[in-house]
Amino acid sequence: MQQSLLNTQPSCDDDFDPASLTCEEALAQISARIQPIADVEQVALRNALGRVLGAPVSSRINVPGHVNSAMDGYAIRAVDIPAEGINSLKVVGSSFAGRPFLEPLVAGCAVRIMTGAVVPEGADTILPQEQVEAAGDEIRLDGRHKHGQHVRAAGEDIAIGDQVLRKGQFVNPAELGLLASLGIPEVTVMRRPRVAFFSTGDELRSLGETLRPGDVHDSNRYTLHGMLTRIGAEVIDLGVVVDDPEALAAAFERASQLADVVITSGGVSVGEADYTREILTRLGQVHFRKIAMKPGRPLAFGHLGNALFFGLPGNPVSVMVTFYEFVQPALRRLMGLEPALRILLKARTVSELKKRPGRIEFQRGVLHQAADGTLEVRPTGDQGSGILSSMVQSNCFIVLDMETGKVPAGSLVEVELFNGLVQGFC
Repeated sequence: MQQSLLNTQPSCDDDFDPASLTCEEALAQISARIQPIADVEQVALRNALGRVLGAPVSSRINVPGHVNSAMDGYAIRAVDIPAEGINSLKVVGSSFAGRPFLEPLVAGCAVRIMTGAVVPEGADTILPQEQVEAAGDEIRLDGRHKHGQHVRAAGEDIAIGDQVLRKGQFVNPAELGLLASLGIPEVTVMRRPRVAFFSTGDELRSLGETLRPGDVHDSNRYTLHGMLTRIGAEVIDLGVVVDDPEALAAAFERASQLADVVITSGGVSVGEADYTREILTRLGQVHFRKIAMKPGRPLAFGHLGNALFFGLPGNPVSVMVTFYEFVQPALRRLMGLEPALRILLKARTVSELKKRPGRIEFQRGVLHQAADGTLEVRPTGDQGSGILSSMVQSNCFIVLDMETGKVPAGSLVEVELFNGLVQGFC
């Protein structure tokens, strides 16, 4: 390549920029500057789905709440199990779920019992119905049985006082059901993070507005709204802000007063109409502006007063990539959640992947299982950062590290499933 004689600046077209942070360095800086929200609130159990517990939960009852049967069969006293030969017992009643046998069981007698039903007082052993002979109101049994078999103790699963859920645990449907099984009508949860966001650009039009030459519909706010809502944030949409210093400054000040986190899309790269950089320097603090990744190099992170700030690129795919890889982990930490387990799979690419060394790339791909059971992945075609349809068509990112160059067809590559990116969220 011919060396340029011009005095130029690094751009998103370059493969390497020494001023860019690696993804790992950026994530470390973000994490180090975030403290989880301390505010908590009480919510009814049905409203706890998708929330983060603000206090540990201990059981107020035993589970199971009574000594019960693990089998359908007969409750007996172990002393009636014959040492040899056959013994006959009289069936004196039955115990069903919700309809227990209320009298003490005496020697020489048995009670018909169903799984989960209360074991009568005096009984200590359950005979599976398949292992006895039943005739009228009698059963016959042999000596194969053991004292205490198939009896569940009260509190065997959960005892009174046991901690069943920890602070910082996400409430999914299973947690919701567990809390209900313990008779807990409301729980303490962390306050939802308040996230204010807006798009910047004179060319952006909201839905319903007429497009003039050069205008585009603002899709980023809808993408961000969806991703933030799925996380469980309290969403504050401030609309589109034009490329005007006073309007931008007013939007930033308002957003920082309303929210814990401020997110913008567009206006963080170098350009004549990009006033965001100057305003941020004046109103807040920017910790970094560029990451060695594609798409999404111009990602800014900083503070506006007490609010965290993320300045995402303007291109739609870049917004989604940077949100999933950086904003979402930050919001998890702010919500008091543990870092998500990053799930990367190995798959064989069915076509050549174009790339040059110098930065990590998140190419959109379609992962599927081949006839022989192995995983295969193919790119969705054009990997331009403005092609939002590539996100719709794909189900994973093909993650190519900084040192990787062109990848021949048939090579093993790492993929990150979109489903894995939202683990822990409804």
